[in-house]
Amino acid sequence: MKNESILKFSNVSFGYSEKKLLLKEVNFSIHRNSKITIMGQNGAGKSTLFNLITKDLFPDDGQISIVNGVSIAISRQVIPRDELDLTIRDFFEKYISKASSKKVYDIDPRIESVLGVVNLKAPNDRIIRSFSGGQQARLLLASALIQNPDLLLLDEPTNNLDKEGIEHLTKFLINYEKTCVVISHDADFLNSFTDGVLYLDVFTQKVEQYRGNYFDVQEMITTRQEKENRKNAQLAKQIQDNKDKANYFANKGGQLRLVAKRMRDKAAAFEEEKIEIRREDRTIRPFIIPSQSNISGEIIHISSFKVIKNHKAVERKADIGLRRNEHLLLKGPNGIGKSTFLESIAKNETSGAQISSNIEIGYYRQDFSTLNFEDTVYKSLSEVAKNESEQNLRSIAAGFLITGDVMNAKIGNLSEGQKGLVAFARLVLQKPGLLILDEPTNHINFRHIPIIAEALDKYDGAMIMVSHVSDFVSKVRIDNVLDLEK
Repeated sequence: MKNESILKFSNVSFGYSEKKLLLKEVNFSIHRNSKITIMGQNGAGKSTLFNLITKDLFPDDGQISIVNGVSIAISRQVIPRDELDLTIRDFFEKYISKASSKKVYDIDPRIESVLGVVNLKAPNDRIIRSFSGGQQARLLLASALIQNPDLLLLDEPTNNLDKEGIEHLTKFLINYEKTCVVISHDADFLNSFTDGVLYLDVFTQKVEQYRGNYFDVQEMITTRQEKENRKNAQLAKQIQDNKDKANYFANKGGQLRLVAKRMRDKAAAFEEEKIEIRREDRTIRPFIIPSQSNISGEIIHISSFKVIKNHKAVERKADIGLRRNEHLLLKGPNGIGKSTFLESIAKNETSGAQISSNIEIGYYRQDFSTLNFEDTVYKSLSEVAKNESEQNLRSIAAGFLITGDVMNAKIGNLSEGQKGLVAFARLVLQKPGLLILDEPTNHINFRHIPIIAEALDKYDGAMIMVSHVSDFVSKVRIDNVLDLEK
């Protein structure tokens, strides 16, 4: 039945501690065959919502009802570290066993079929770690699809995907005949298939449910906020008028004190009428990434690089030099070797790229593996802070919405979006001479992306960047392009 509710949250509350409540008396339902988007700020609890649906977490209060027989599969943001050394066959066998207790005899044909759906070809004995970020994103989606779920949960599925990959995924979801719930910051992607939105408000800890496509809902929210702002402005004026009159009559004494009391009561009643307005998702403050001082001449020279063709590395020649204030964009489809090349440069382990001596390298990895997940955020920032005062370190962190409990949290306990903001804060403190960025918009709230683009545009050291987000790239000054495919 199309309109049957297959999942329902009833007064659900959840928090990782008594002090940090993420969800407060949340109510919503998801209907069969609907395609729903979850919106909300980094760290608001979107992925937590998924974990409650999959029963990896349980609510502190309230009830989550799922219709009997409804199977659920999730495509998470990143492949767990303990699965990176599995072969493709072992990887998929693990996920099939989650969906069925029966032994699987036809696994190879099923793997071939599901890899075809995500437009990826590879031998079944290939190790997961050897795939690029974009290819791993396709494997994550395939790991959910192979379970043939009634309810498909996708957590940031476009991260690391190239244009072709996003187009392929979009077409798949448009034609998908079952229920799908998606977390993403890619507005155009979401608008292509969404018929409803769940908005998770980080301030009220509530979930608001809307019908319509992504852009329709954005307009609804904006219109509602404008209406509530106008009403609150009128009430604020009436409140102040009654307070002024109450003060006037109170000073007159006698019977007029009763009039003053009525005026105060009236002002209090108006206060109760004021609507609690959802504050806009906070954005990070504009920032700059200072470059290393006292560097001159050519910072890096690229003379060759390797590309992956038919699962084999092929060397190509190049002749690109970068000096201060020069930006290079690295292009190419998923799996051609962009991230591998960036990593070899960052570690100074390739003969095809010569880096001048004493150059400080700032490296933003798409999987955040340059961060120690066991460190607290404060420790992670402190280790790259060069003679920064405690006050300045905390001020820089606050600009990236890193305050309070977040500073004392372990990196591994943060959302992926929060890890990205920590990584940017580290770059500001590090002051690199060579900045290497691998998909710097992954997991980042769309409100922050223009600010990040402006910071990278103004960076005056040498910079090498990989990004498949064309709108983002168009806002960053690019002086040279190295297309690995050509």
